[in-house]
Amino acid sequence: MADVRKEQERDELHRTIWNMANDLRGSVDGWDFKQYVLGMLFYRYISENLAAFIDREEHESGDCDFSYAAMNDAEAEDIRNDIVEVKGFFMLPSELFCNVRARAGRDENLNETLEKVFKNIEASALGTPSEPAFKGLFEDLDVNSNKLGTTVARRNEKLVKLLNGVGEMKLGDYQNNTIDAFGDAYEFLMGMYASNAGKSGGEYFTPQEVSRLLTLLAVGSRKEINKVYDPACGSGSLLLQSAKILGPGHVRQGFFGQEINLTTYNLCRINMFLHDISYDKFSIKNGDTLTDPQHWDDEPFEVIVSNPPYSVKWAGKSNPLLINDERYSPAGVLAPESKADMAFIMHSLSWLAANGAASIVCFPGIMYRGGAEQKIRAYLVRENFVDCVIQLPANLFFGTTIATCIMVLKRGKTDNNVLFIDASGEFVKATNNNKLSEANIQRILQAYEKRESEAHFCSLVPNAAIAENAYNLSVSGYVEAEDKREKIDIKALNAQIKEIVAREEELRAEIDRIVAMIEGD
Repeated sequence: MADVRKEQERDELHRTIWNMANDLRGSVDGWDFKQYVLGMLFYRYISENLAAFIDREEHESGDCDFSYAAMNDAEAEDIRNDIVEVKGFFMLPSELFCNVRARAGRDENLNETLEKVFKNIEASALGTPSEPAFKGLFEDLDVNSNKLGTTVARRNEKLVKLLNGVGEMKLGDYQNNTIDAFGDAYEFLMGMYASNAGKSGGEYFTPQEVSRLLTLLAVGSRKEINKVYDPACGSGSLLLQSAKILGPGHVRQGFFGQEINLTTYNLCRINMFLHDISYDKFSIKNGDTLTDPQHWDDEPFEVIVSNPPYSVKWAGKSNPLLINDERYSPAGVLAPESKADMAFIMHSLSWLAANGAASIVCFPGIMYRGGAEQKIRAYLVRENFVDCVIQLPANLFFGTTIATCIMVLKRGKTDNNVLFIDASGEFVKATNNNKLSEANIQRILQAYEKRESEAHFCSLVPNAAIAENAYNLSVSGYVEAEDKREKIDIKALNAQIKEIVAREEELRAEIDRIVAMIEGD
């Protein structure tokens, strides 16, 4: 019954979100509008999270009728410092989502009210350990943007609808809900917008089932890990899979990531909060991982998962300092300036713990191209870091139909082989994209764990054989595709042809006889 209820809650939540988004976005581009919906969802979440925490404390102290939302602002100021110390931020009762929403229809300056609330939330964390988690978090939620309307009145009308739409989502008590309601709403919205945004939006979002496969490959049989890292974390969906699979308490030191796009960096931090990850359990940084990595003091990591941007440009050899960077120097060569894929791989390998595993989505070209990329592959194989290469189906990701690969790296391998898995046929058809079903995921994982050759699906290949093949890591070079053409029985076919010829001769004779009779007349 619990599973049925869970799916019913999820379906109802998704319908509400879908209807609200379609009703509200209007002239605002879908991918831009997501920032408003997600930002307002976050505002509601931290309001309810804070109020529930304070209410619970008071109820346990004996005041069962206490409600923080009904408290006077002046009285609430007395507990500001204590709350910031525990929760990392503070909001006055009048600033709570429920109270702002209740006044919204009568507030002619709603845009200014919201702008002030958002600034106050960020300001409450200034000078505290939680400041990095909150700083600039509402930067993309521009309540004065012309995208919402050309006049203040029209913008406020849209904001009222936005507050009501998010307020009417049946998210319940986030602690007792059978689904991770706020987090699930976020994931659904990101997927919904990404599927309709093409490359402009989809490149920042890895579908959940792909995230699950990547994480399961990297986590392996562990029941607990020290921390998880993603050097190109996007909206954070990959990082959070470790919490879903192991449980938040089993990722001891938390979640670490870096994202170059400022908007997506903000979305990632929001995603952490919406999945109930405390500010002191994540470190998401903004910047270029390849040239300005932000987590030197935190590496190494037991689990690294990543879907880095495919073949983006980077500084490469144009920056003379990079060849001496300890992340890239072991290979003796830098990834091409026009294709940074191998740079992400070398960076991840460098920050991988001795007992760790990294699973990385790769553009297929890096598996077979020559030049610098071939030299880097040679280094990876010679040093026995490549554990597995998996060919994925086409059209799995938003914004591209390319059939990508997964490379699994390990520092502590116990054999000198690479497992190649051809999972190109492991998918189910979906509306716009192919999807990995749980059965598809489990078949891949079983082959990975078993680590044995299986005709037409996987092949365990010695490193020496890969070296003889010019360090080509394309799955098709090692796993023979099954010939699914119809097999022809030559003997049966010849017999059939013989019958046809004989019948043809009979028909010709019959035609000749009829013609002769006609001519005789």
